Order: sequence, then structure tokens, then C-alpha cells
Amino acid sequence: MSESGVTVLVVDDHPVVRRGLSTFLANEPDMHVIGSAASGEEALTMAETMHPALVLMDLSMPGIGGIEATRRLVAMDPAVRVVMLTSFGGHERMVEALKAGAMGYVVKDTAPADMLRALRQVMSGSGEVSIEHSGS
Repeated sequence: MSESGVTVLVVDDHPVVRRGLSTFLANEPDMHVIGSAASGEEALTMAETMHPALVLMDLSMPGIGGIEATRRLVAMDPAVRVVMLTSFGGHERMVEALKAGAMGYVVKDTAPADMLRALRQVMSGSGEVSIEHSGS
């Protein structure tokens, strides 16, 4: 955590999603968006220098996808908390993400308040979080 809240890196290959999530989180007093990345590769490079406390990671991206990027991020910095963000629900994908080191798994149609609650729960260290249903 920084003085201005949890430092967050937003990773998604879709520019509108990336910008929307960054703006949404920046409006929360306990969240401080320090960057956004369009790929797993870019996320790894940025995390190496920026050291975010929380990474909101898209599951499905070209190149290094969210699962492999999470695996590498956690190996590089075991303290980082990764929450996987996806359009796809499903137990198999969630288990794969958690095995890679993600602490949360949230579908993109989750209600904003539920997403914030999940991110805060992950940052509080109270365990893994999964929101696989539509909350919109």
C-alpha cells in the first residue's frame, strides 16, 4: 500500500476495458492506479519497475495470457496480489488461475460494488475470492 492507497496495475488487451477499469478504480480513495498494460509481456515489464500491490489481470490475451503472466508475476514478487478478470466463468479456468497464483477470479459482468468488495477482500488477506455470476 502507498500513502494514497493500494497501488494497482490494470492489464487488459482491450483499450476501452483498460481505460474504464483504470478510471473506475482511480475514483476510489483507497485505490491508486499506477499503470495499465495491454499484454502479459507489458504487465511483467511494468510490474518489475512499478511494484504494484494489486494486479487486475485479464485472463485471455494474445501472447502471454493472464495465467502465464500471473505465474511469472508471483514468481518475481510473491507479495503481489493478482485478481483474474475474465469474460468466461467456469470452474476449470478459475482453478487454473488460482493454481497460477491468483488470489481472486472475477467475471467482467460483475456489479461494480461486488468487484470492489472482491479487490478489497484480496488486499485484506482474507483468502481467495471468486465471483463467477453476473451481478449487473
